[in-house]
Amino acid sequence: MNTTNAKPSEANRNTAIIVGILYIIGTVAGILSFAFALPLLGDPGYLSKIAANENPIIIGCLLVLTMGFALAMVPVWLFPILKRQNEALALGYVVFRGALETVAYIATAICWMFLMVVSHESVTAGAANLPYFQTLGAVLLKGNDSISNILVIIFSVDALILYYLLYRSKLIPRWISVWGFIAILLHFSTAFLIMFHIVDAGMSVTTGIINFPIFLQEMVMAVWLIAKGFDPVAIADLSARAYTN
Repeated sequence: MNTTNAKPSEANRNTAIIVGILYIIGTVAGILSFAFALPLLGDPGYLSKIAANENPIIIGCLLVLTMGFALAMVPVWLFPILKRQNEALALGYVVFRGALETVAYIATAICWMFLMVVSHESVTAGAANLPYFQTLGAVLLKGNDSISNILVIIFSVDALILYYLLYRSKLIPRWISVWGFIAILLHFSTAFLIMFHIVDAGMSVTTGIINFPIFLQEMVMAVWLIAKGFDPVAIADLSARAYTN
């Protein structure tokens, strides 16, 4: 959608709709990626299972990359608006969500693809070499868990930046921003729970409950942006501030 020749109000409205759609695409793709891949990755016999049925891993990789691309575009679209509130923080949001988080998603997909290679080699290598491939597979799984934990931290930082900017600018109702603050702090706690082995890495009932508030908040925010857009008074205030500066 081209907003170059659109009026400012129309361009801002289009931006809100695009950001809302990108949030939904990223979230749905992320949930589906784990739905496809985790049953195999969490299976004790994952090497033989992946070798026999690699399609869920391939689909999972594509969905992870789709999620990463969709969410990386969010700060790109928001930057021209958020920089009017605080350009340094808006740039930080681009770096964390647009760059670092995307790298983590790409690393996740690479780990999963390497696991496919290891699984096929383990099947053809014979029983004598199986321990080697089991060790290599375990290293890749641990590496994937570490990436997931780092991703929790990166996502928490960029979300805190976003909700601070949204709260200060009043672009959306402040109750949505406050909800985002609380929900992302809950999500951030999972990094420490996993780090100290209180919960297992990956999806579990505990982490699912802790992460549900941020999932719901992001979907509410996405629907709000699509249906209502940014507050016109807040947009006007930011525009006036940018003109004054």
